[in-house]
Amino acid sequence: MDLQSGIIILIVFVCLLAIWLVLYFIPVGLWFSALVSGVRISLLQLILMRWRKVPPSTIVSSMIEGTKAGLHLDPNELEAHYLAGGNVTNVVHALVSAQKANIMLDFKMATAIDLAGRDVFEAVQMSVNPKVINTPPVAAVAKDGIQLIAKARVTVRANIKQLVGGAGEETVLARVGEGIVSSIGSAETHKIVLENPDSISRVVLDKGLDAGTAFEILSIDIADIDVGKNIGAQLQMDQAEADKNIAQAKAEERRAMAVALEQENKAKAQEARAKVILAEAEVPLAMAEAFRNGNLGIMDYYKMKNVMADTAMRESIARPETKK
Repeated sequence: MDLQSGIIILIVFVCLLAIWLVLYFIPVGLWFSALVSGVRISLLQLILMRWRKVPPSTIVSSMIEGTKAGLHLDPNELEAHYLAGGNVTNVVHALVSAQKANIMLDFKMATAIDLAGRDVFEAVQMSVNPKVINTPPVAAVAKDGIQLIAKARVTVRANIKQLVGGAGEETVLARVGEGIVSSIGSAETHKIVLENPDSISRVVLDKGLDAGTAFEILSIDIADIDVGKNIGAQLQMDQAEADKNIAQAKAEERRAMAVALEQENKAKAQEARAKVILAEAEVPLAMAEAFRNGNLGIMDYYKMKNVMADTAMRESIARPETKK
């Protein structure tokens, strides 16, 4: 009795497994849903999707959505886009939204945008509802040397034709920042910019900054302008400090050269005095030699001493005594 019960349970389990496998590989429910929704797709094609690792539910639901919106979608194209790594559901959503908004967008363009890594559905929404991008603070200096810090709000709309290969938001922000710097830098004074901030917007818009990007700039509004540092005065102070350091360095160089020259002159004077002392030391020897040889008499010697004494007296009279 127990063996028979086990066999019955095993048979029931095998039957349930077989039914599950049949229903998994033969999605009758999806086929019937597509049929009642007006989507013409064969049951064999749904079975082959299973074998190709394509979820039939994604393809069928997308085709039902497109058909109800009046689009003519090919299941083979949807399946190929899925196998290429695309988001089939997002593409169909974008196509339906574009049709409702009267935006020219075909299936080929939508799949290309999706495979390029952009959110095609968000792009369509941005075409209907423009997006506002806040720029980071942009610092620029007017001609009078005053720094201004500006913040802008850029209203952009997606350019469907430029989404593939077009530059993104970072490029738009960089170009807007460059235009703000150029506009402020060309102003004679910072007061002119503060009085007419809309002049920045006009100058930036006239530059055509959205060329080659995936967006179309609708407006650029200056949200805030703050006065920063006096860069001109700071630069002049830095230049004056640099000039002072250069002058001090040159003066120190001249002083060092003067000290070196003085030391050199002192060394030469000491050398000269040493030579004089050596020469004076040889005078008595020369006089003794002259006495021995008869070239110098005693009277000549006394006359020379008198001359030397008279010279010393004249020098003492000519030099006033230093007060102690």
